[in-house]
Amino acid sequence: MFVDIVPTPPFRLDFTVWALRRLPVNDMDRWDGVAFRRVLAVGSSIVEVEVTQPTAVSVTGAHPAAPSHDADSTGLSGDTPSAGGESLRIAIRGDGNGLPPSVGREVVETLSHALGLQVDLAPFYRLAAGDERLNSLVSRFRGLKPPCLFSPFETVVNGIACQQLSLNVGIILLNRLCAAFGPHLGEAIGFPAPEDLAGADPDALRALGFSRRKAEAIVAMAQSVVSGELDLEGLSRLDDQEVAERLMAVKGIGRWTAQYVALRGLGRWDVFPVDDVGGQNKVQDWLHLAARPQPPEMQRLLAPYAPYRGLVYFHLLLSRLQADGMW
Repeated sequence: MFVDIVPTPPFRLDFTVWALRRLPVNDMDRWDGVAFRRVLAVGSSIVEVEVTQPTAVSVTGAHPAAPSHDADSTGLSGDTPSAGGESLRIAIRGDGNGLPPSVGREVVETLSHALGLQVDLAPFYRLAAGDERLNSLVSRFRGLKPPCLFSPFETVVNGIACQQLSLNVGIILLNRLCAAFGPHLGEAIGFPAPEDLAGADPDALRALGFSRRKAEAIVAMAQSVVSGELDLEGLSRLDDQEVAERLMAVKGIGRWTAQYVALRGLGRWDVFPVDDVGGQNKVQDWLHLAARPQPPEMQRLLAPYAPYRGLVYFHLLLSRLQADGMW
């Protein structure tokens, strides 16, 4: 099955995917310099989506090639995928059985949210144009859209897993969690649903490398979601302060995780996780500060960039990844 999407310009798939996946060790959100691939559970179907930007030149310098498709594939926009402009080409494959058209529509909705495809960056670029330091940063990554993880549940689990650990170690733990409990399509893995983890023994997560506290928190949170006690999808109806209060009432979630979920799970583009040590280090480097700024100082330094402080976060992330030679 093929689907074509035209994002709100400008859009760079490579920049956006790097902001989503964070590190090369991420086995769920795969990127080879040409195509982004991800396993998703769509209704009762397990599918792998492949996203390319045919007219783009990636950060590796590669021109994306057309993906391979089954001869009988059909798409929402025609049997043959079209290219042109900044359009994205999406291939959806399942386990060999036919996929209903509803799968294509749901994949489009999911990817539009995850890759920020319809986010209009024009107001942010106008703000950046009036600030020399911000404009210098933003101009290097023009077309980066603010990504979201694929569900609030996935974001909360990411936040818990990465607490007080290096990002590299946290993502390795998440890889193991997905391999043990998530959906599979061939060798590709996706992220577990709450139902996949609600019945898990915390000791099984400990065997993957999670601490007892984190293992128990993840299983208990999944059980609360399945029972209806915790409505993560309903967080989108709350304001930022209410989101933080609701999440921080959950065992294992502190202020940093709540900020992380607001930005990366709910698309609150004005939220910069000021408690994040990595974020503090990035701001220190960017502004050439003598010391790492603490949360109150972070709030003061970032105030001029409201309501787009979260977009600053993503641009600083890409700047660090580039400096570290990730591509």
